[in-house]
Amino acid sequence: MKGVVFNLLEQAVTDAHGADAWMDLIDAAGVDGTYTSLGSYPDEEMFALVGAASAALNLPPEAVLRWFGQAAMPMLAAKYGGFFEGHANAESFVLSVNDIIHPEVRKLYSGAGCPHFHFTHEPDGQLIVGYHSPRKLCHLAQGFIEGASAHYGQSVEVTHLACMADGNPICRLGVRWAA
Repeated sequence: MKGVVFNLLEQAVTDAHGADAWMDLIDAAGVDGTYTSLGSYPDEEMFALVGAASAALNLPPEAVLRWFGQAAMPMLAAKYGGFFEGHANAESFVLSVNDIIHPEVRKLYSGAGCPHFHFTHEPDGQLIVGYHSPRKLCHLAQGFIEGASAHYGQSVEVTHLACMADGNPICRLGVRWAA
C-alpha cells in the first residue's frame, strides 16, 4: 500500500485524537510508523493499525475504515483539488474514480494498487457500486463515498448488498443520495 494512505491515516488520527494517539497506535500495532508518501508498505501494516484502532476504540474494524474514509476526504480535496473540480455532486465525482482519479493516482504514485469499481444505475435511482480489490477494503470505499457526499453537501445512504468478506467475488454497495 502506498505511503500516502498511511500519511492520510496519520493526519486523520492526529487531527481527531492528537499526536500522542498516533504514537500509541503505532506502538499497539507493532509497526515502524515511518511512512513516506511515495513509498510502498505491506498491506499488513495498515491492517495492524486498523486492528489496533479497533481495539482501542472498541469499534469493529469496518467502522474504523469508514471513519478513516470520511476523515480523509477533506484532506484529499485540499491536496488534490483538481480531482474535485468540474463535479456538481458526489455521484459525478464517484463515477470518475476509474477513469480520472485512479489513472492519475497511478501516475503520481508508481505501483499504486487501486481497486476497480463497476457502476450500475438502477431504475429507482440507486447507484450500485461493485468494488473489487484483493485488500477487501470496501468499508474504506464506503467512507470515501460518505466523505465525498459531505464534501458536496449531500446526504447519502450506503448499504452493503454483498461483501467479499462473506465469500462473495466482489462487494456490492447500494448508494442513494437524497434528492
